[in-house]
Amino acid sequence: MTTEAMSPLRRRMIEDMTIRNFGPKTQHDYVRSVRNLTVFLGRSPDTASNEDVRRFQLHLASDGISAASMNSTVSGLRFFLTLGRSNIASHLPFVRQPHKLPIVLSPEEVSRFLEAAPGLKYKAAFSVAYGAGLRASEVTSLKPTDIDSKRMVIRVEQGKGRKDRYVMLSPQLLELLRDWWHVGQPQGWLFPGRVLGAPLTTRQLNRACHAAAQMAELEKPVSLHTLRHSFATHLLEQNVDIRVIQVLLGHAKLDTTALYTQVATKTIRQVTSPLDQLIRKSKTSAPPT
Repeated sequence: MTTEAMSPLRRRMIEDMTIRNFGPKTQHDYVRSVRNLTVFLGRSPDTASNEDVRRFQLHLASDGISAASMNSTVSGLRFFLTLGRSNIASHLPFVRQPHKLPIVLSPEEVSRFLEAAPGLKYKAAFSVAYGAGLRASEVTSLKPTDIDSKRMVIRVEQGKGRKDRYVMLSPQLLELLRDWWHVGQPQGWLFPGRVLGAPLTTRQLNRACHAAAQMAELEKPVSLHTLRHSFATHLLEQNVDIRVIQVLLGHAKLDTTALYTQVATKTIRQVTSPLDQLIRKSKTSAPPT
C-alpha cells in the first residue's frame, strides 16, 4: 500500500513500531491483526469497545485459531489500542499455550534426510541449519562473507531479537559450502532464490525440507526447525554445557534452552532409576545361601 493510500491511523501505528525497532515480520503481523479486527467490526478499529474486542476474540476461538496465533493477535491489538486507550488493551487476555516437546531426529535420521536433499544447494542449507543450529530465516539471510573459514565461525547477523551472534563452522560443513560455492557461484546471498538478486525464501526452504523428509521416508513430521531442535539435543547428549548451547542458539533465557533436557533421550537413559538402586541394594543385603 502506498503512503498516499495509507490511513493516518495505520501510518501512526507503523511509525510507532518503527520507533521501537520492531522487525518487518512483527510489523506485518501486528498490522494484520488490526486489519482483521477492522473487517470483523465493519468500521474503524479505534472505535472498538471492550465488548467489541471480546466478541472478536470469541470469533477467533470459534474458528479454531491456535493459541500461538491468538496470542500474536492479542499482542498486535494491545500495541494498537495502547496508542490511544490503554484501558481497553488491559482487558485483552493472553491464551495459555499447551506445553509440547519438540520433534527430534536421531543422528541416523538426520543423515538420511541430508542425503535426500533435492540438490546441492538445499543439502548445504540443511547442513547449516543442523550443523550450526540456525533458524530458517537465519539460513536464508546468510551471505558468503558471513562464512569465516580462518576463524572457523559463521556470523549470524541480526537474528531473532535483532541480535548478532557467532556459531561454529565445522570442517565438514565448510567443505560442503565450498562445493556449493564452486557449483552455484552464488552472488550476494549464499543461497539465492528464484527471483534474481533475492535470497531463498523460508517457504521455498521448508518445501524442500518436506520433500527431503518424504524422500528419506521419515515417519516424523519434519520442518527446518526440527534440524535446529536436533542440533541442540545432540549437543546436550554429547555433554556440551547447556549455557554454551544457549549462546549458540541465541536464546535470551536459559529456561528456553533447558527444554531440550526433556528430549535428550540418551542423557535420560543414562540416569539410574531408583528402582535399580533398590534392587541392587536388596541383592547385596541378602544373606548368602
